[in-house]
Formats: sequence, C-alpha cells, structure tokens
Amino acid sequence: MYDPLKAKAKVVLYSVIAFTMGLGLASGFGWTDVSHAMPVIDERPQVLPAAVKPARDLSDAFVSLADAVTPAVVRLETRRPVRAARGFDGGGQVPDAFRQFFDGQEDGREPAPQQGQISGGSGFIFSEDGYILTNNHVVEGADEVRVYLSDRRYFIADVIGADPYTDVAVVKIDAGERLPAMSFGDSDEVRVGEWVVAIGNPGFGASTQLDYTVTAGIISARGRGLRLLQRDLQTRFGSEAAAFAIEDFIQTDAVINPGNSGGPMVNLDGQVVGINSAIASSTGFYQGYGFAIPINLARRVMQDLVEFGSVRRPLIGVRIVDVAAEDAEAYGLPTVSGVLVQDVTDGGPAVGVLQGEDVIVALDGEPVGYVAELQAKIAERHPGDRVELSVFRDGRARTMTLRLDEAPINEERTVLMADTDLAEERLGLNVEPITAEVAAQLDLPSTEGGVLIARVARGSAADRRGLGAYEGWKLTRINDTPISTTQDVREALDRVSAGEIVSVHVLDPRVDDSRVINVRMPR
Repeated sequence: MYDPLKAKAKVVLYSVIAFTMGLGLASGFGWTDVSHAMPVIDERPQVLPAAVKPARDLSDAFVSLADAVTPAVVRLETRRPVRAARGFDGGGQVPDAFRQFFDGQEDGREPAPQQGQISGGSGFIFSEDGYILTNNHVVEGADEVRVYLSDRRYFIADVIGADPYTDVAVVKIDAGERLPAMSFGDSDEVRVGEWVVAIGNPGFGASTQLDYTVTAGIISARGRGLRLLQRDLQTRFGSEAAAFAIEDFIQTDAVINPGNSGGPMVNLDGQVVGINSAIASSTGFYQGYGFAIPINLARRVMQDLVEFGSVRRPLIGVRIVDVAAEDAEAYGLPTVSGVLVQDVTDGGPAVGVLQGEDVIVALDGEPVGYVAELQAKIAERHPGDRVELSVFRDGRARTMTLRLDEAPINEERTVLMADTDLAEERLGLNVEPITAEVAAQLDLPSTEGGVLIARVARGSAADRRGLGAYEGWKLTRINDTPISTTQDVREALDRVSAGEIVSVHVLDPRVDDSRVINVRMPR
C-alpha cells in the first residue's frame, strides 16, 4: 500500500545523498574554492563634455583635414645611376646637406654597373591633370621617377623642371583621369603659433607600412636661413652659384622624418602653406625642428618650371647682409631690422639707384627684416618687373624704384642614364643556359636544360618587383612564350612595348615550386 510519508522521506534521503556526492565531486575539482565577483567597469565620461569641447573640435578638425588632403599626397621612388650615387660628376646626386633626412634603401647586394640606387620621398598633386610638387633633392640626378598614388597604382613621371637654388621640383604623371589635387594657401599670412599639419608618404616600393604619415604642430618661426642650400651649391658649383640660394624656411615642431621630404605642410583650412624640406638633427631623425619651403616661393618657382623648364630668377644686383644692432645705431634706424647694402654690382639694375650703406626696409610696401626675406620676396617677382624699395640713407627714409634684371644662373640639367636597346637589360634580367656544369653547381638534374635567372640588376624594374629573390631559379615562360634558350628570352621581351606588363614564370626544379611575377617594362 502506497504511503505518502514514506515516499517523501525517500525523496528527501535521495536528495541529501545526491547533494553530498555532488559536493564531494565539486571539492575534488576545486569548484568550491572562493570566487570573485566580476568587477564593474565604469564607462562614464570623467570630464564634462563642455570642458573638452574645444579640444574635441580641434581633434575633429585634424581628422577632417587628413581625410581631405591625404588622397593628393604621393610617394616618389627614384632610381639614380651608379655614377650619380657614388659621387657628383655633373649628373646630379642627393646633396650631402640633405642626406641626413633623405630616404634610401640598402640591402647588401652589389649594384650592377648599368643600374643604380633606389631612394624615395614625398610629393603632392596640385593640378588635376597630374602636376606634382616635391623637393629638388628628391628627384635630382634620377633617371627614373615613379609616383605611387593612394590606391597603390604607380606611374612613371616626367621631371618638368627642378631648381637647386630653392629645392623645388615639378614632376608630372599621366593617369588618364582627373586626380585629387591640393589647394594653395598664402605663406605670407602664416603666424607663429598657428597650427599646421605635415603630411608625408615615406613608404618604399610596394611597401605600405609607412604610407601617409600625418603629424601636427605649430609654426615655431619664420624666415629661418639654414645655409643648407648655400653650402651644397658652394661645394658643387662655387660661390657665385651659392649666392643665388634662397633659404627662407618656415620652422615647425610637427614631426618631419626621412621620406617626408616634398610632402605638404597645410593649415587648418587644408591649404598648402609649405613644402616639407629639412630637419635640424644630429642623427638624421626628428629632434624637434622641422622646416618647410614657403608655398608662395614654391608657387613662383613652379610657374617658371612649368612654362620654361627652368627658373628665370629676378635680380637687384647688390651684395647685402642682415642689419645688426650696431648698424641700426650707426644709420639711425628706428628698429634693428632691414638689409644693409654692402656693394652695388657693376652693370646691374641697382646702379644709380642704390649705393653702399643704404638700408632696405621694405619692398612694395611690405616690411623687410632680413636678407632671406628680401631674397624670397624678390624671387616671387619676375625679371622685368618694377619694384619700389623703401630705403634709409643718411638717416632719412627714401623711396626708390628700379626694374629687376634676370640673374645669370647656369642651370645644371639632370643627366639621364643612356637608354639601352636590349629589353632584358631594361627589365633588369641577366639569364644564362642551364649547362651540365651549372646544373651540378645548383644541384639540378644534369639533363635539366633550359634557362635560369643568373642575376637581377640592383635598382631595375625586375628588382623592384622582387625577382631578385629568384636568382638561380629556372625561367619557364614569359607571357605566353615557353622559354628554352636565352634567345627565347630576348625574342619574348622584344615583343613587349614600354609600359606593358611582363608576366615572368619561374620554377625551382629542386622542390618543384613555381611563381609568377608581373613586371612593367620600363620606358
């Protein structure tokens, strides 16, 4: 007979037994150790939004600025002949004064005689049809300049002109479409303390690890004369050439490092106010000082380079120095500011207008405080322009007018490496037949036959696409042509026009590993 009390007792007994056994098992597994409660994460703002709104607005401005201008910033990759890379011989090289912040690459391989050194820098598109501003020291002496866009496409650029006296150069690419372009600001209007952004694209070759470096800072000073260009021109061309160097740099604390040369310095309106050019450093890397070429000067130089291929430099025809405190006292100047005329050049435009010990204090109504400032303002004019000079002479202010002449600058043209007629040399491939001796050296089957890649020239198109890693591999096919002999290689490449893609098929017969590398035939 069913007894409800006994049934309940059994349920209770079984439950106690199950609990006791479960507790024992849990103790054995450590499940009953002391546990900790999940900490509560506080995600509330610790500062009132209104208190940080100005900083947040500035941050948003930087973000918007970077989004707007970086598509027009490009990376330049240049190849220089070995003769230019090893020493100046009239063909141009990276000036010694700029080596500390000029980006290059060394991988330990001995350069081939017909190839050269690969280096890089930055630039920016200022015209939708492909005109690009950069530094002269980025492209000087190069026999090939590649321009990489933000979408990773690249184009071979034409060097329209370069000016070593201002470190400005213009190159052009033909992309077959309208390109994003930057707008120019007024560098004469920048103020010390004003926020600016320095942008560079220092990645190298196909690498994108350092693409689009954006740094922010303020204008630290204006009118910095570093004498970098003067020293370089003095060494290469003599004192007469060095006298025409124009160094009126904008100083900033925005980070400018190797590879950023030629990139834009922009204001908060997204307008270019300078071209990143140099850093003051004992190591070649950023230590707090960066310098940019004022865009007003660069724009004037650009116009001449595009129109004439070289710069027509205006000339007053005087030797000048900065005014010192003693000069100001001696000549009765109201402030320690201006440019002291030391001498007037015979036959120059200043003869009969200026004389020694005149102090120039303004040009066309714009104050002039030092030599570099006057040089930069004159450089923004054209030969033949008339200018009005405010001058202190014999303790009295005077106004003189003179017509600018053209400086007799002997432009050093870039010497390009002579083109080769052999397609395999232009591509950078050196091939040889796989003989029995070669097969033995490479531990290949003695009956292998065919053609192998003996060497890839340093700095060549093939090298830049990574074919150097396949030296000693068998060359099996070029485009659709099977390769059995070195003559097959020559004939296959001779059918490829400049600018077309060459598909190079290689094989490592020791492990049956194959690759295909696509290379653009140089022009």
